[in-house]
Amino acid sequence: MRFDQKLIADMIPDRSRVLDVGSGDGTLIDHLFHEKGCDAQGIEIDMRSVTRSVAHGLPVMQGDADHDLADYPANRFDYVVLQRTLQAVEKPREVLNQLLRIGRYAIVSFPNFGHWRLRWQLLRTGRMPMTPVWNTPWYMTPNIHPCTIYDFIALCEAENYKVEKWLAVREDGCAAPFSRSLALANLFGEQALFLLRKA
Repeated sequence: MRFDQKLIADMIPDRSRVLDVGSGDGTLIDHLFHEKGCDAQGIEIDMRSVTRSVAHGLPVMQGDADHDLADYPANRFDYVVLQRTLQAVEKPREVLNQLLRIGRYAIVSFPNFGHWRLRWQLLRTGRMPMTPVWNTPWYMTPNIHPCTIYDFIALCEAENYKVEKWLAVREDGCAAPFSRSLALANLFGEQALFLLRKA
């Protein structure tokens, strides 16, 4: 399990009802089910990942966050997770609204486009940056809406979401010690995690 997935799992109480949007190979769902007794299920756009998850006995459906979340009833889940997917959806604002319609809380993680390495590459080369996190050329990337931690917080304020908790983390598995400073987190955090609820 990735480090960010462990942090997400730590935010979810035992026996919660959880929907993992963009569940990938189902690693988080499997952990939540077996280790925390959660009623966890997933939705994933990639059919190969869905097939692998289902083959391992995980309740994952093929679906698209931009279109299929509207089919879920309001307040169906305690927690809805969107891990490393926000930057790849067509309408991030609407997807966030759906997350907090169908769940009491939303946990959102995304790669931070404000990280110093990306800024430096753009300044030095004048081209779209490439890092282990942003690892596909601009013309092939699924990441159509990159954002920074500042951008995400501004969206939460505009939509009247309450940020219960947030973390900036590094890809090497270390929680960033600068999470108390938003400016430093935006500069040095490779990934951000937010626990949200409606205000």
